[in-house]
Amino acid sequence: MRLGENKLCTSVRLALSLGVLAASTYGTAAFAQDASSDQTKSKTLETVTVTGSLIRRVDVETASPVVTIDRAQIQATGKQTLGDLVQQLPAMTGGNVNPQVNNSGGTGNSSINLRGLGSKRTLILVNGQRLLSKDPNAIPADAIERIEVLPTGASATYGSDAIGGVVNFILRKNYQGATFTANVGQSDRNDGDQSGYTFTFGQTSDKGSIMAGLNYNKQDGVLAANRDFSKNALSLSGTQVNVGGSTNAPYGHIQLPAGLTGLFPGDCSSSKGFVALNPGGNSQVVSPANYHCFGNADKYNYAAVNLIMTPQERTGGFISGDYHLGDHVTAYVDAVYQKTSSNFQLAPAVYGTASGAVVAADNAFNPFDTTYQTAVVNTDRAFGSRLVTGGLRSAFSGRTDAQINTGFKGDFTVWDKNWNWDVGLNYGHQSQTITTTGLADQTKLYTGSSTIGPDGLATSPNCPSVAACQFNPFDIHAPGSVAAIQAASTAAPSNLYTIQKILHAGLSGELFSLPAGAVQLAGGFEYRTDYLHSVPSPQLVVDPTTGSCVLGSQCLSAVQGGYSTKDLYAETFIPLLTGLPGVQSLNLTIGDRYSRINGFGTTNNFKFALEYKPFDDLLLRGTMEDVFRAPSLTELYDSSSDAPSIHADPCTGFRGAPAGSPLALACVNVPTDGSFINSTVPGQTTTITQGARVAGVPIKPEHGKSYDFGLVYSPSYIPGLSTTVDLWRVNLQDTITTVGLQSLLNVCAAGATQYCQFIVRDATGQISPSTIEPVANLGSINTSGIDWSANYKLPQFSFGQINVGASATYLKYYNQDTAPGVAGADIYKNAGHFLSNGSGASAACPDNSGVCLFPRWRGQGFVNWQQGGWSAEWRMRYIGRFQNGGPTGSSQDSSPDGNSGTILKYGSTIYNDVSLGYNIALINTRLDFGVNNLFDKQPPMLYANNTLNANTDPSTFDLMGRYWWARVTVKF
Repeated sequence: MRLGENKLCTSVRLALSLGVLAASTYGTAAFAQDASSDQTKSKTLETVTVTGSLIRRVDVETASPVVTIDRAQIQATGKQTLGDLVQQLPAMTGGNVNPQVNNSGGTGNSSINLRGLGSKRTLILVNGQRLLSKDPNAIPADAIERIEVLPTGASATYGSDAIGGVVNFILRKNYQGATFTANVGQSDRNDGDQSGYTFTFGQTSDKGSIMAGLNYNKQDGVLAANRDFSKNALSLSGTQVNVGGSTNAPYGHIQLPAGLTGLFPGDCSSSKGFVALNPGGNSQVVSPANYHCFGNADKYNYAAVNLIMTPQERTGGFISGDYHLGDHVTAYVDAVYQKTSSNFQLAPAVYGTASGAVVAADNAFNPFDTTYQTAVVNTDRAFGSRLVTGGLRSAFSGRTDAQINTGFKGDFTVWDKNWNWDVGLNYGHQSQTITTTGLADQTKLYTGSSTIGPDGLATSPNCPSVAACQFNPFDIHAPGSVAAIQAASTAAPSNLYTIQKILHAGLSGELFSLPAGAVQLAGGFEYRTDYLHSVPSPQLVVDPTTGSCVLGSQCLSAVQGGYSTKDLYAETFIPLLTGLPGVQSLNLTIGDRYSRINGFGTTNNFKFALEYKPFDDLLLRGTMEDVFRAPSLTELYDSSSDAPSIHADPCTGFRGAPAGSPLALACVNVPTDGSFINSTVPGQTTTITQGARVAGVPIKPEHGKSYDFGLVYSPSYIPGLSTTVDLWRVNLQDTITTVGLQSLLNVCAAGATQYCQFIVRDATGQISPSTIEPVANLGSINTSGIDWSANYKLPQFSFGQINVGASATYLKYYNQDTAPGVAGADIYKNAGHFLSNGSGASAACPDNSGVCLFPRWRGQGFVNWQQGGWSAEWRMRYIGRFQNGGPTGSSQDSSPDGNSGTILKYGSTIYNDVSLGYNIALINTRLDFGVNNLFDKQPPMLYANNTLNANTDPSTFDLMGRYWWARVTVKF
C-alpha cells in the first residue's frame, strides 16, 4: 500500500488511536441505525406495500422476487454514491453509464440497467414514486433505509418504463437524534481521492416525525495515463498489437490527389493514399523530404489524456416527515435535492473534411492543388487533423436535481373494513448547464481562396481577420496556425431543463372475506406531464446539411416538447385456498392498468400472479405481466451530431444491383466496378442523430410480456437458511431505438427500405455527414435466464455471529432481431458476448455506453462476522467468461482483430472487497475501514479498435484498482 500524507492517513491513525477504548454491541444493522428499528421488530404483523405490488400485506415473501439491500450492506461497501452499488447486482448487465465512462459519465450520473434492457426500461422510484432524473447518484446515500430491486416487468403496477424491472429507494423514517459521518478514500496508486461528509438529524413524537440531512462528497478525476492498461490506444491487428489511435492526427491525414501519388512509394501510390507532414517539414512543398506515407505510427494516441474516473462534486440534502392532522389524516413530505458538478475530458478537437471543413484548391497554404471537402465531385479529397495547440476538449456540467412528493394520507372504515387512501403531488425538476471548452470556432479558421502578400502574410478580401487568414490546415504547428487556433477557441454554454409533474390518488383496502381470507383491492389514478427544453449555445447548433456546427464537434440542437399520460389502475388480491392437505395457502393477484398517452393512443396492460405454499417451508410463485414503454422526450425531439464507428459497409465491392432494390438504395453514388472501399471502415465517421418527430418517423410505444416463475425455500430443519430460484423471460416487440449507422446500413441492404432514405453518400460513395440516425420502432428483444440466491445465518458461536450469502444470474439467451419479418435481417445472439464498439450488435445496444457486455454469469457473495463491537465482511463480485467475435459471415462476426471470423475468448473476473468495523460505545462512535478490489484485479484488455474508452469496458469492470477507504460515524 502506498498512501500519501492525506485525509485517509489521518483517518486511519484516528481509528487506531480510538481502538483501545471500550467496545459496544454491533447488531446486524449499521451503527446509527434509526431508533425505529426496535419498534419495527415489535410490529411484525404490520401491513406494508412490497415493491412490485399495490396491495398492503403482512407477508415479506410474495409473488414478486424482490432483492433488498439494507443500510448495513450499503455502508459495508464504503460507497458514497448509490449508482456504483446497484450496478454491481447480478441482474445488471449489458453496459451502464457511470463515472468511469468518460464521454457519458462526465455528467456525474449512473444508469441502472436491469436484464440488459437499458436504463430507459428500468423504472426508478423513491418511496414508490417516480424519480425524474433516473440517476441514483442524485439521491443522498444517507437518506436511504433500504433499496428494493424488482428484476421483473411491472408495467401493470407502475406504468411505462418498468420493463426490465423496478428499483425502489426507501427513505429513512422515525429517526431520533443526530449523526455525523466523515468518509475518505484513495486508490493504491495515490490518486482518485474521495471525501465526503453527512449530517443527519431527526425527531419523532406522537404527532409525527421529521428527519433531514445534509451531505457533501467529492471524487477526484484519474487520467488514463495513470494506468498501464489504458495509457495507450492499443489496437489489435491479427496477432500484432499496435500503439496508435486516431487517424485525425496532429501532423495530418491528407489524401493525395491522383497526380501526386507517384511521388511516394508503398501504400501512398494508390488512388486512396494518405500522407502526413514530417515534423519540422515544409508543408508548402510536397515531396518525401517533407511528407511521408501515413502509417500506424502517425495515429494520435488520444487515450492518455482521457479519464478513467471523471471528477465529481456533490452537495445535497433530504427531508422526510409526516404530521398527524387527526386520528385518520396525516400530511407527509419526502424531498431530495442534489447539486452535482462534474466534467469529462477528451483529446483536442478534430478538424477536417469530416467536421465540415473545406480547403480551397487556391488557398495560399494548399500545395496539393485540389479541393479538400466532403466529396462533391470525384476529384475532391479528404483530410483530417488534430488541433493540439488549442488544448484539450472538456465539458463542465453543473446539474441540479430536485424531487418532492407531498400530500395527505389516511384511513377510514366501511362496514368494519379498513381502507387506506393517499392523494399527493410528485414534482421533479432537473436543470443542467454544460460548458464546452477546447473547441475552435471554424468560421475563424479561414481556408478559402487566398494569396501570399508582399509582407509574407496570407491575404484575402473574405478573411474575417488577419489572424484567421494565417491558418495553415496542413501544418497546425506553424506560428500563424497556433495564433489562429487560440484566437478561435471559445467556451460554449448550453442549458437543459426537464420537468415532471404527477398527480396521484390511491385507495386500498378489504372488499370482503372468503373462506381462505380477505379479498383486497388497490386502485387509483395518475396524471403525469413530462416536459423538456434544451437551449444549446448557438456555436454548437448542428447544421443538418453538414452534420457539423461552428465549433466542429459535439453539435446539438434546440429541443422543446412534452406530452401527458393518464393512468387508471387496479389490483386485487384473492386468497383461494388455505389450511388444506398439500395447500397451506394459494393466492391469486390480478392487476390492470389503462394508460392514455397524448399523441400515442392507449394501452391496457394486465398482471397475473400466483403464490402457492404446499407446506410452510416452501413458496412457489409465478408472475405474468404485460409491459410497455412510451418514447422518452429525447427519443422524440433530440437532434445532435454523432461520431459512430462502423466495422463493415454492405456496399464494399459493389458491382451494381437492380434499380430500386434494397442494395441499390443503400449504395447510391457507389461505383459499380467493384472498386469501392469505405475509407472509414473500420473506424469513425460523422452523422446526425434525430428523434422520431424530428426525423418524421411514425413511432408508438414498445410492448411485450414479462414472465417470472420461482420458489423460496426456507427449510425448518436448518434454521436461518433461505434460498430462492427464479426463471425469468422478457419478450419485447417494436423496440424504440436509435437506428445506428451500422444498423442503418445493414437493415436497408437487408430489405427494410424505409430506412434507406436516411443514408446519404457523397459523390464518391462515402458516407456523408448529413446521414441521419433516426429513432424508430425497429426490432425485437427476447431474453431469458435464471436467478439464484442463498442466505444462511449460522448458529451463534462463542467467537461471534456469522452470516453467509450468495446470489447469481445466468443469462440463457439475449436475442435481438434488428428487423423482424425482413429477410436477411441480422439476429444478434448476445448472451456470452462482448459487443464491440461500431459493430452492428453494438449499434443495437439498448444503452449508449459505447460498448455492451453480456456475460453468461454474474454473481455476488459475502461472509459477515460480528462479535461484540467488532464486525467484518468479505464480499466477492463475479463477472463470467465471454467472447468477442463470431464465425465468418455470422451476425456476431465483428472482426475484433481486423480479420473476419476471429473469436477472442476471455476468462472470468473476480473482485474481492473487505471491510472491518468497530463500535466505541463510550464516545458513541463507530469506525469502519475497507479495501475494494483487494487483489488489485486489472480489467481485461479488449483493445481500442473494439472499445470507446480505456481499451476495456468501463461500464462493467473496475478501472481504479485496489482502493482504500475509511469512515468515522459519531452519534449525538
